[in-house]
Amino acid sequence: MTTTTTTRTTVNPEPADDAPPEQRVRLSQVRMSDIFALGGAAVAALCMTGLLYTTLTPFSSAIGFGFVWYAFFIGLYAILTVFDETSQAVRDRLAGVVIRSLAIFVVGVLVFVIGFTLSKGWEVLTHFNFFSEDMSNAGPLDPLIYGGVLHAVVGTLIEIAIALAIVIPLGVMVAVYLSEMPGALSRLVRTIVEAMTALPSIVAGLFVYATVIMIFTKQQSGFAASIAISIMMLPIIIRSADVALRLVPSTLKEASYALGAGQWSTVKNVTLPTAKSGLATAIILGTARGIGETSPVLLCAGFTAAMNWNPFQGPMISLPLATFEFVKSPEPTMIARGFGTALVLLLLVLIMFIIARYFGGKGPGALSKRQTKARLRQSEKDAERMTAARATSTSTMTAEK
Repeated sequence: MTTTTTTRTTVNPEPADDAPPEQRVRLSQVRMSDIFALGGAAVAALCMTGLLYTTLTPFSSAIGFGFVWYAFFIGLYAILTVFDETSQAVRDRLAGVVIRSLAIFVVGVLVFVIGFTLSKGWEVLTHFNFFSEDMSNAGPLDPLIYGGVLHAVVGTLIEIAIALAIVIPLGVMVAVYLSEMPGALSRLVRTIVEAMTALPSIVAGLFVYATVIMIFTKQQSGFAASIAISIMMLPIIIRSADVALRLVPSTLKEASYALGAGQWSTVKNVTLPTAKSGLATAIILGTARGIGETSPVLLCAGFTAAMNWNPFQGPMISLPLATFEFVKSPEPTMIARGFGTALVLLLLVLIMFIIARYFGGKGPGALSKRQTKARLRQSEKDAERMTAARATSTSTMTAEK
């Protein structure tokens, strides 16, 4: 007689999700105790910093006061949090406070810069002549109702347009090469691009001045300034575009290859459309770098108070250079014109950013309203054509029978 022994496997029960409230910590929840801890730490840090600055040390710098207060604030908040939270929760609270406070600081600096510039240059923007005239018939002592920065706006747009025409195809092609052709040469090119990112703008201006101006054109011009600006924009666009192309999922490329497409067909029809938003961001970053350059424009384009539409002949001024020339004047009206020119530059950058995001910010496969309507009309035509072909085929088969 055979005896069969049955072996059972015992599985330990999983811990219940509904643990007692005192054992579960919701790190994203903001409680009254957290608010009191933040407020108490801020007030206590302010008192300790004030005591330190008034009685113990001869410090008087406002910036140093802010740094010391922030250090006391973080330390006191950590101490107050230890009494109520675990070590993991304390680290999370500290990280959240540091990240949010730094973000608030950055936004505050940006708001301060824009607000200060707006307060100094708003009076100039109320005069229409500031946007419709140049400075050929206005001097430093003339009131704000005379003169403007139309010549600087035109010069900036011409120089940036020429620079973008140079760097967009070149930068995207180099980024595609770095992404699609890995190897020793691509590593060398990437190293050179990274080194060019730290190139001082004055060096680029001196290089163009010594080569293009001294050897070929023999005069300062907007085209020479555009070449110098292109040198500064190119590494920014290449690196940003390279990162955007690397983020394209490899499965999309593999699917394209599986359907029989070649490498460059895949790049054209899959990689570039998928990375369109990232490429637009790269162009925006490069444009923001180039549109604010001053020293290359001063060396290569020169300074003029009159309008110049020809980038290949004569000096051509830009908005950053005009701001520099206006602000360094001792006359209050010229200083106001300088801040007004800076505001025009900010407005121009904002408009270019909106345009770039409108055309390049859509995801892959996203269609505009016009494209959607055209696609619907084409679908209706295809449906009518297929219906007519089906009817013809049916009538032919009936006649044969």
